[in-house]
Amino acid sequence: MRRLNRFMLPSDARGSYNPLYRLYETVPVRRVAWSVCVNLAARVIPHMGFKNWVYRRLLRMRIGRGTAIALYAMMDTIHPEWITIGDNCIVGYHTTILTHEYLIDEYRFGPVVIEDEVMIGANVTILAGVTIGRRAVIGAGSVVTRDIPAGAFAAGSPARVIRSGQEDCSRQP
Repeated sequence: MRRLNRFMLPSDARGSYNPLYRLYETVPVRRVAWSVCVNLAARVIPHMGFKNWVYRRLLRMRIGRGTAIALYAMMDTIHPEWITIGDNCIVGYHTTILTHEYLIDEYRFGPVVIEDEVMIGANVTILAGVTIGRRAVIGAGSVVTRDIPAGAFAAGSPARVIRSGQEDCSRQP
């Protein structure tokens, strides 16, 4: 179950402008501008240690030891400090991690927690309020819309658990 804070537009505001158009009524423009600039720079830093330092110090994300975030990964620009990535994780090329959702009549915010030793394939999108359990594997191109249990292999759009953590994944068929 995703942990989201939901905010509905007042009934008198519906039909005029959607919540994304009104973004700067909820988040300061300077904060978003700063986050966008840092994110754009961090996306192309090839050195994992320096990239993690940038995310930790400049965007206040929590990133564990030995975590590798590949080139062009995009972290949320509104609340990057709500992203937690555990120790020894791999975040694949061109992955997007979001802590917000803007819809027509509402907007939602929620933290993203990626526990230790998780592998996330390339081009994955992780939506707000999701927790990915320890040692889970997310297949390339997946859209993670709900929590993934520890040790599971999940893939697809939306991501579904294909194999749970109880099975021995080391054996070849």
